[in-house]
Amino acid sequence: MTNQADDIRASLGGQTKRLPAVAVYGASGHTGRFVVAELKRRNLPIIAVGRSAEKLDLLDAAETRVAALDDPAALDQALTGARVVINCAGPFLDTARPVIEAALRCGIHYLDVTAEQQAAREAFADYDDAARTAGIKILPAASFYGGLASLLAHAAMEGWEKADHVQVSVALDSWQPTQGTRITGQRNTVPRVMLSDRAFVGIEPSGFPSEWEFPAPFHRQSIAPMPFSEIITIARDRRVANASSVINLRALDEVRDPQTPAPVAIDGLGRSPQKFVIDVVAKSNGGHRRAFALGQDIYAITAPIVVEAAERILRGEAPGSGAFALGELFEPRGFLDALAAHYPGFKIHLPSNEAENG
Repeated sequence: MTNQADDIRASLGGQTKRLPAVAVYGASGHTGRFVVAELKRRNLPIIAVGRSAEKLDLLDAAETRVAALDDPAALDQALTGARVVINCAGPFLDTARPVIEAALRCGIHYLDVTAEQQAAREAFADYDDAARTAGIKILPAASFYGGLASLLAHAAMEGWEKADHVQVSVALDSWQPTQGTRITGQRNTVPRVMLSDRAFVGIEPSGFPSEWEFPAPFHRQSIAPMPFSEIITIARDRRVANASSVINLRALDEVRDPQTPAPVAIDGLGRSPQKFVIDVVAKSNGGHRRAFALGQDIYAITAPIVVEAAERILRGEAPGSGAFALGELFEPRGFLDALAAHYPGFKIHLPSNEAENG
C-alpha cells in the first residue's frame, strides 16, 4: 500500500521538503489523542496545541505549543507552519469562533469534530464568505455526529433530484461519556432542531415512532428524538426538504446518568468496547434507500473521519473555498471506503452495494 505522505509529496511535484503540518487544537483531550495518533499512522507532521503545557507534555508529540482561546496572538503563533488546523476542543460553542478566526488570519483550513448543532450552524452561517475571501475551507462537524451521517445521506441520495425526508437513526450498545461530553452537555442549552420544509424547527416528539428496527446486531430498539450536528450538515444539501434524527434510549439513559463511567481502552488503538450503528434512510416519491455504517467507539472513529478529510485537502482533492459539510465536499463512496481501509471493524452498507465493506 502506498504511503499517504508519499502520495501528498508526489502531488506537490515530488518535492522533498517537509510536508505541510496539521495543527491539532485540544490535542491532549480524549478525541484529540485519537486524532494525533491517526496523523502519526499516516506520517503527517503534527503541531499539538492546547491550553495546558502540563497536559501537552504527556503526549508523544514532536512539537507542542500552548495557546489560550482569548489570546489571538498566541493562537496565530501556535498555528504558524500548519496548513490545516483540526479543532478537537469542546465545548465548540466556546472554542470554534476563536480557532476559526485564527485560521482565517493565518490563511489555513479549519476542521472540527463538533456534535453541537449551534456551533455548526454558526460556522456555516458566519464564516462561509470569510473563508471564500481567504481562500480556505471550513468543515465543521467532520466527525461521527455530523460528518458520517452527511456522507451516508449523500450516498443514499446518489442520482436523486430531491429527497422528501432523511432520517438518521443512531444506536449504541453503550455510551460511556468522556468528561468533555459531560461538560458540553452542561454548556449546550441551545434548543435542538430538526429540518422541516428546508427550515430549522424545534423538536415535536409526538411525531416520532417509539421503536426502530436497526440493522443487526442491534435489531429493534426503543428510540427518542435527539438530533446532533448531522441535521445541520444534511441540511446543507438543498435537495433535502426534511430531516430528523433519533437515538436509542439505552444510550441516552447511560449518557445522562452521572454514575456512568468514562470509556476504557481495550485494544491497541485505545478504543473502548462500545459498538455503534448509524442508519440513514432517505425517501423520495414513495421510494426509499438505506445506507448505514457499523463500527467500534464513536470517539475513536472520529479520528479517521476528520484526518481523512484533512489529508484529502492537503492533497488538493477538494477544490474551492468556503464552508462545507463532508458530504458536499467529497465523493461519499470513495471516502467511506477509505475509512474502512484505515479503521478496523468499520463496515458500510450502501444502496447499490449489498456486501459489507472493510
